[in-house]
Amino acid sequence: MKITFLGTGTSQGIPVICCNCEVCHSDDPRDNRLRVSVLVETGDKTIVIDSGPDFRYQMLRAGVKDLDAIVYTHEHKDHVAGLDDIRPFNYLLHKNIDIYATARVQEALKREFSYIFAEKVYPGIPQINVHTIAAENFYIGKTELIPLQIMHYKLPILGFRINNFTYITDAKTIPQETIAKIKGTKVLVVNALQVEDHISHFTLGEAIAFAQEIGAQTTYFTHIGHNMGKHADVEKELPENIRLGYDGLVINL
Repeated sequence: MKITFLGTGTSQGIPVICCNCEVCHSDDPRDNRLRVSVLVETGDKTIVIDSGPDFRYQMLRAGVKDLDAIVYTHEHKDHVAGLDDIRPFNYLLHKNIDIYATARVQEALKREFSYIFAEKVYPGIPQINVHTIAAENFYIGKTELIPLQIMHYKLPILGFRINNFTYITDAKTIPQETIAKIKGTKVLVVNALQVEDHISHFTLGEAIAFAQEIGAQTTYFTHIGHNMGKHADVEKELPENIRLGYDGLVINL
């Protein structure tokens, strides 16, 4: 299984519009972060988790030539806004794209992209097959995905465990029953927004504590804001086996 970090930034990305901080003006490419998303290539399927506003450019930058499915963690704009850009996969590859989302997220997609779900089909709209994620594990091709219940402040969202890889973004609290499902994972990806406290995201300290509780062989942080500091500076202070993710990072499992 091959994992590519398509984006590791928070909802505003880095650089942030109008910001004059040293991170937003850094010449280290690791400090340039598109909105958070990850590409999972399993051997028989190509899967993207979340299609944010940078989806089109992320597909071009990563050289993605095929796509089978998009799996959604939740309905916030920085995770769903790029759905319309699946259209080239539709008409160049002559295929529909499978969409996996909870019933609540599906309702949000219907509001945001009403034309996709309209009874009268307009030519050229995205072609999708919608699948409902419930509490049970599900398969995309031969690969099993385990939904992980997470709280993003007061909003229930999902993370996913895929074999020995676990992906969590936008977490603030994680129930013990979810932690039990994560234990034993080899590679953990989890959000770490900034050093200071935040109402709906793990801080750096909270993310480190969670990573140490899980005890994965390697943990990568994602959904990183410009207030975190420069990549090179932060990574020097991290415990062993915990790293900052960055756009374009590739992991082979």
